[in-house]
Amino acid sequence: MKRLLPLFSRLASTLGLLLAVVVLNFLLIQMAPGDPVSVIVGEMGGASEELIARMRAEYGLDQPLHVQLGVYVWKILHGDFGFSYYFKEPVLSLILQRLPATILLVVTALAVAVLVGTLLGIFSARRPRGPLNYLVTLVSLAGYSAPVFWTGLMLVILFSSILPLFPVSGMADVRGAETFLGGVADVAHHLVLPAVTLASIYIAIYSRLSRATMLDVLGADYIRTARAKGLSERRVVYGHALRNALIPVVTMVGLQFGQLFAGAVLVETVFNWPGLGRLAFESILRRDYPTLLGILFFSAILVVVANILTDIAYGLVDPRIRTRKPAAARKPKATGAPR
Repeated sequence: MKRLLPLFSRLASTLGLLLAVVVLNFLLIQMAPGDPVSVIVGEMGGASEELIARMRAEYGLDQPLHVQLGVYVWKILHGDFGFSYYFKEPVLSLILQRLPATILLVVTALAVAVLVGTLLGIFSARRPRGPLNYLVTLVSLAGYSAPVFWTGLMLVILFSSILPLFPVSGMADVRGAETFLGGVADVAHHLVLPAVTLASIYIAIYSRLSRATMLDVLGADYIRTARAKGLSERRVVYGHALRNALIPVVTMVGLQFGQLFAGAVLVETVFNWPGLGRLAFESILRRDYPTLLGILFFSAILVVVANILTDIAYGLVDPRIRTRKPAAARKPKATGAPR
């Protein structure tokens, strides 16, 4: 039972965090100027005061703020995320339709950023005064400085008029694929430019972080011992130093997972990618608050899941973290010394 206490404690803190996110998002949305009825009336070209009052009563907007909040939290607890004012569909259905596209984009971009950034950092650390180090530094600064939407627009211009190698819009060909593997290849072909755009800024971050960490690790005593034993440089770097150098990178991945979702809003808009980011952008423009609140709630869940996976990754990278017990839980060793 004692072993399950940390699990229950973490589950309780996670549920409390999600409830706080729901309440805070609702209050922040209510502070924004305008409401869905004003947008609908504007698109209708105007409406009478009686019709506006009836619409506000239908959406529950005429109720006091604390009543609206209580009704919303009660619905969330029962799995009801409301009805979209603009798309005329249940919010949960809308989100489940768009969620796979966003997860595919974010996970692919994250994998590309971690893999390419870490390799560039390792190569740069092994030759800290070589030309590759200066080239990686220059590329990292350029990638970190360029806004993600500017990078996306430049890639659209490059691959739409000069080098038509990749599609610049959508997730799949409108003609459809004849086979399942053909469909997978089509989606992967459309995924290249959005994933590279979203990963560009994070490649720079991971390359600089892994380079600095690898330089510290390569100067450690156990690395000098491994070299003194006659091990090859490849085995020293990839067999001994890389595991410890990856711990800060894993930490950064967990922290930046939420930022990737924020970047996905711009990337999905530029490349017309049918994910949650584009849905959030359309919901903001049309004051579709139930849809926007649902997207924010599911984004919070994904960030919580990412943090849990980060903790698991800690144990895989460094088993000492997985097996280490709190100081209070460790029993003192019997030394035989008089008390």
